[in-house]
Amino acid sequence: MTILSLPCKRVTLAILGPHQAALESEFYRRNHEHLAQWSPLRADDYYSVEKIRSRLAQQAMAFDEGYAVHFAVLDPGSGQMIGACNFSGIVRGAFQACYLGYHIDHAHEGRGLMQEAVEAGIRYMFETMNLHRIMANYIPGNERSARLLERLGFEREGYAKAYLNIAGRWEDHILTALVSRVYEDPEHMWSRQLS
Repeated sequence: MTILSLPCKRVTLAILGPHQAALESEFYRRNHEHLAQWSPLRADDYYSVEKIRSRLAQQAMAFDEGYAVHFAVLDPGSGQMIGACNFSGIVRGAFQACYLGYHIDHAHEGRGLMQEAVEAGIRYMFETMNLHRIMANYIPGNERSARLLERLGFEREGYAKAYLNIAGRWEDHILTALVSRVYEDPEHMWSRQLS
């Protein structure tokens, strides 16, 4: 059974349970070369069913405790995992923010599916999790990410040198963020808190 499912127009966002590890393992094995240039180096067994089962159990606990929301992007027709949309590092208190990460199957690029999935995830994080800020950072050469974030309304906030170790190299990143508009309208904020 899926922990949480958010149906969209053409995809479904789902928080997978540990028993669905094979679904995620197959996605990463199928897209290993495609995602390698944008990912940290991983141990050979990182995407094994056993390792993913353990991570999905940890992610379920993080979701229950409000620290992260890891969505698989599913094709409703085939049930196949075709992407991921993750909101991690949730900080409460005065910050009310998290980080966004995402990727999509090479066979599904260029169809607007990632935008649909990320929009639904953002809506969930702002409206259900009541966050104020979502941050997303990308390598300067990643034009697809740059265009996606721009379409979603993310604004550039900075440039970080040697920010993350990606594919074995410390890569600079462009820092962007999206701020919830709910907090700009006190009436809207109060009406939501009372409903």
